[in-house]
Amino acid sequence: MNEYQLRANHAHTSAVCQFTFGEQLQSMKKRPSSRNAFSNWHLSFAPVPSSVGVFLTLLALSVNLSSTARAAEANQGPKPIVIHSLHNDVSPALRDVEPWPDIRVHEHEAAANPRIWTGAHKDEPDLVVQDGPLLGDLPARIPPPILSFAGIPFPGVVCYCAPPDTTGEVGATQYVQVVNQGYQVFDKATGASVLGPASIASVWTGFGGVCETAGGGDPVVLYDQLANRWLISQFANDLHDECIAVSTTSDATGTWNRYDFHLSDTDAADYPKIGVWPDAYYMTANIFFSVYYHGPQSYAFDREKMLAGQPATLITFGAMGSPFPPALPADLDGSTLPPPGAPNSVVLFPGNSPPTYRVYHFHVDFANPTNSTFTLFGSSPATGWTALGALVPELGVTSADYLGNLADRLMFRLAYRNFGDHESLVGNWTVQSNNVAGIRWFELRGVTAGPITTFQESTYQPDSTWRWMGSVAMDKFGNMGLGFSASSATIHPQIRYTGRMATDPINTMPLGEAHIFDGGGSQTATYNRWGDYSDMTVDPVDDQTFWYTTEYYDTVSSFNWRTRIGNFKLGGGTGTLNLVSAASRLTHGAAGTFDISMPLSGTSGVEDRQATTYNAVFNFDTAVTSGQVTVLSGTATIGPITFSGNSMTAQLTGVTSAEIVTLHTENINGDGQPHGDVSFGFLTGDAGGDRSVAKPDQLLVKGDINQPVTSANFREDLDADGKIRNQDVQIVKTNKGHRIP
Repeated sequence: MNEYQLRANHAHTSAVCQFTFGEQLQSMKKRPSSRNAFSNWHLSFAPVPSSVGVFLTLLALSVNLSSTARAAEANQGPKPIVIHSLHNDVSPALRDVEPWPDIRVHEHEAAANPRIWTGAHKDEPDLVVQDGPLLGDLPARIPPPILSFAGIPFPGVVCYCAPPDTTGEVGATQYVQVVNQGYQVFDKATGASVLGPASIASVWTGFGGVCETAGGGDPVVLYDQLANRWLISQFANDLHDECIAVSTTSDATGTWNRYDFHLSDTDAADYPKIGVWPDAYYMTANIFFSVYYHGPQSYAFDREKMLAGQPATLITFGAMGSPFPPALPADLDGSTLPPPGAPNSVVLFPGNSPPTYRVYHFHVDFANPTNSTFTLFGSSPATGWTALGALVPELGVTSADYLGNLADRLMFRLAYRNFGDHESLVGNWTVQSNNVAGIRWFELRGVTAGPITTFQESTYQPDSTWRWMGSVAMDKFGNMGLGFSASSATIHPQIRYTGRMATDPINTMPLGEAHIFDGGGSQTATYNRWGDYSDMTVDPVDDQTFWYTTEYYDTVSSFNWRTRIGNFKLGGGTGTLNLVSAASRLTHGAAGTFDISMPLSGTSGVEDRQATTYNAVFNFDTAVTSGQVTVLSGTATIGPITFSGNSMTAQLTGVTSAEIVTLHTENINGDGQPHGDVSFGFLTGDAGGDRSVAKPDQLLVKGDINQPVTSANFREDLDADGKIRNQDVQIVKTNKGHRIP
């Protein structure tokens, strides 16, 4: 046994002797066939709570002496605490690690998420709800998914637990998904599996200690786009340790720098969530001692040391106290850094009265920890809202099986982006609106330099379907994508998303909805757990493609969740994107390139030249970098598609003469929208362009034999070789009598 294992075992023994938070919760649980009042309490407001539920709720609401002291300390400016990594090393390449055996365990609930209610919130009418029109009447502006493929299914490799705690992140070439307690690496271009699914604990193979033997879940995966590295984490040792691994390259199947941070011998750090920032990896967690809630706690991990694989430290300021609701750290999106020296913004759930977005600044100095600070920077009003207490209904089950909502906290992630002229921080949580669940989303500005403002916020609840467990992010243009679960008594849970363009009226998600996947079943029993979070991220390469992952069910069953991964784009920037013209283009040798116009509507143009490969050119009113062309009618094969300026060019082969080929354009710059159908007429030899090949075409060509090919006569160069010759006359003769409508 090495020194680390001895120390880790000592820490684990110390924690176990305390009769830990996880053990206390587990001691009150029963199997899914018989849920008790406590499981109802920690999932939602039960209609008739038992004495145990009331007692535990009061414990969560109470301010005991230690948490009161912590709250006072937080207000007075707490002192930084430095914790050194208990152990660190470099893993073997994950692609070379032998898969861990599947040791089946009893189906069970994952780490409990007790409902945290500080007692400060007061329900108010929702004045910013977007509650119409009906979903079926929403305009069809939302792009469809580009990819939609299966993620990790139950049992999560080794967990046999619920919920899956689904997160995922997109990197340079890969997409990595993690659940309780497994991970899988996919090719982001195709959705094909590259590695796994494998146990998250297997990342710590050979590491020793609790990260290898006692991983517990609540996983997070991030892609640090500033360093092109991955980060995977989960808690261990009954919520007393945080295990974090940082890849050594952009390849998630390679080697990883591995760390065990022992956070506390006594306090349990539940629901840990991490964000990337230039100077550190920042984490928040909900702190419990026994069943007493002690408030949120923020941590800063030494990113520079962890990227280098060196022993690292974290800096924290202790739990804030039970009056403070849960919090999330800002997670950087895009390649534009925050202002130099900007601290990370930690935002508290607006469960106070009147509701406000309270932004704390975490400034960390690993060289001189005493210079580190964690202070309230400012607040901005949140519009009033009503707390969701009811469970979420689903088709084909009784109300006892309805789904938990976790409506007491901000949902992962809190996505930050610097646009140069302003900064945006976007997030969401679940509220009650019109007697169903809706998603309150918001955008804060001025979070690092001030003043903090609530630039926009709204509750997305367009109809009677329940929407919850959301995740939101912005692309480089300021377009916003919001993914979520959707369910009701008439549908099984579904995976959907909506969005807004940067140019849409503020406080609206007006694009309608698209479906990544519609589940074929509903969840029964399973402690009513759903989520506990989902994940919307943005591709770091194009900084435009949204990726979303969460759970669903295939059948009506218990402990049988599935996960799905999908991506989409919302379009390119703030300008309009319209098809303005089209043409058939050929190069006539040294004479140059000439286009035959193809009208966007009405009667088609006529391509009279003979070629094996044609070029269909589509011109737009703004620059285009991607798009699709498909054949709606006629005989043709789409070849390579290229882009230059405002033009998209598709090669056509296999075209026969005397036909009309209709081409459909869509998904230009990833907007998912159709952009027009253009009919291309092909009639070889029709030099006059009158839709028939006859003697006048022959005479027209004969009249220009040996003349230079120009823009005035290029249609008579029927073989497009740059010369008008007898061969062109022969092409007319061969096709005489052919016509198109």
